[in-house]
Amino acid sequence: MLPVLEGVVMELQDCALPLLREIVPTDKEDVAFKDLDVAILVGSMPRREGMERKDLLKANAVIFKSQGAALDKHAKKTVKVLVVGNPANTNCLIAAKSAPSIPKENFSCLTRLDHNRACSQVAIRCGIPATQVKNVIIWGNHSSTQYPDVHHCKVNMSGSELSCFDAVKDDAWLKGDFISTVQQRGGAVIKARKLSSAMSAAKAICDHMRDIWLGTAEGEFTSMGVYSTGNSYGVADDLIYSFPIQIKDKTWKIVDGLAINDFSRAKMEATAAELIEERDTAVALLGV
Repeated sequence: MLPVLEGVVMELQDCALPLLREIVPTDKEDVAFKDLDVAILVGSMPRREGMERKDLLKANAVIFKSQGAALDKHAKKTVKVLVVGNPANTNCLIAAKSAPSIPKENFSCLTRLDHNRACSQVAIRCGIPATQVKNVIIWGNHSSTQYPDVHHCKVNMSGSELSCFDAVKDDAWLKGDFISTVQQRGGAVIKARKLSSAMSAAKAICDHMRDIWLGTAEGEFTSMGVYSTGNSYGVADDLIYSFPIQIKDKTWKIVDGLAINDFSRAKMEATAAELIEERDTAVALLGV
């Protein structure tokens, strides 16, 4: 893999990035994970033809158990860990369980891509820039069971802030095609370009890490997969589940007190059920 890494090094150098000082290409865990402030874990095994879901979970659980152990041994205890490789939520949970000396609050998985997709779909529908849409929520798993929720979303239309439902004026779309479009967007990208999301995923990673470092804007929240234990929405403990999140001083908190109707509750429970099944399968296979 080192020759491939050398190609990545060349691309990074050619970007002339203003903050880049040094690149250390390596395949050694003790070198890669030493004294990390941030770890972005993007490598995972994709599902192959004929592969059972449990086999995929096991293969990735082995990878992320190893990476969690390496973080535990070599990284700073304050390290911020973002898991991108799929199944991201469960991979993140396995990594966290395998790094007992690092607080579980330091681990998160990427649902910002789904969050950005949801913002974009609303913006396109309203004919406005995506920056005029805020407080969409991605609940649950980074999978086709995720729930893109706009019941608390605000849209700025010609200087007036409206609820998403008032701005879009199409409840059937917001409760139907909008949700399925966001849920299945990754597959649609693969079908169109024969490769998975690249630029949009990289942008989402940057958005996620920038928010951790600089915080979320006052009155706004984002979506992140975080440790669920102790949440106020009735989601089962011991999952990495995507919630509405506010961040200050590099510390996230789940936004509490949002009203949840029956429609939303059913979808939140469905994606939680999938995560529970994934967790139990992975834990049983690995014994973590």
